Amino acid sequence: MAFIENERPTEMSAEKKVKKRKNWNNKIQFLLNRNSESRLVLIRRKPYRPSADDVNQWAQSLDKLLSHKYGKTAFRIFLKSEFCEENIEFWTACEDFKLLKTRKERVAKAKKMYEEFIKSEAPKEINLDYQTRDDIIQSLDDPTTASFLAAQKKVYSLMENNAYPRFIHSDLYKELFAAASAKEKHIKS
Repeated sequence: MAFIENERPTEMSAEKKVKKRKNWNNKIQFLLNRNSESRLVLIRRKPYRPSADDVNQWAQSLDKLLSHKYGKTAFRIFLKSEFCEENIEFWTACEDFKLLKTRKERVAKAKKMYEEFIKSEAPKEINLDYQTRDDIIQSLDDPTTASFLAAQKKVYSLMENNAYPRFIHSDLYKELFAAASAKEKHIKS
């Protein structure tokens, strides 16, 4: 009887792990499919899953993680679970800002970013020192592609030194690696 009692928690634990893995995968797929272009691609073909090599590369640097669409999405989900997704959202907004061509686009985007991330009590306020915040405020009327660079570097450093190491050691990362490895073993069989 003691043997059966000891077995039951292990079975429940395995069951919970499967449910948790499905939950993470569903969240990642939802975020990947948010825009209509992604939905059209998924209708035409199976959704992309990272290889074990892809997932392994993410552990080498934050740059490699952020340069991979699925990795960036997984990291965003992880940050959301830690209540700090504003960092990746701000970093991404900065990357988009650098691509803007006209002054009119930059002014509109800069003001939107200020309202969303920079101003005191902003809905997704990021942690910035006074000088960096003030420099952004001073550039709002005539922003350049470098207007948010100092703030973006600070947020990147925060993610790289705090959230990124936690992500690499998280259950989510381990489950993604295990799922990718299992998929490759299944394909080779």
